[in-house]
Amino acid sequence: MSEAPQQTPERIRVVRGNPTPEELAAAVAVMRARAAAAAAAEADADPGPPPASAWSHPAHTVPRRLPAPGPGAWRTSFWPG
Repeated sequence: MSEAPQQTPERIRVVRGNPTPEELAAAVAVMRARAAAAAAAEADADPGPPPASAWSHPAHTVPRRLPAPGPGAWRTSFWPG
C-alpha cells in the first residue's frame, strides 16, 4: 500500500524584533482569520453564467447555400458562403 504524502506545516519566521508568545499568537490569529475570510468570499463568489458553446453561435443558424451539382461542384463545396 502507498501512504498519503505528509503535509508539512506552514512556518512563520520572525525577521525583526522579539515578539512575546502572546503577540505572535495574536498575529497568527489575525492572519488565519483573514485567510478564512478570503476563502469564504471566494467560495461565495458568483461564478457568472457558463461560457457559451461554439455550437450556439448565431452564424450556425444561417442556412448554408449548397453548391449546384455539376462539373466543378467539388471545388466549391468547401468555400464558405
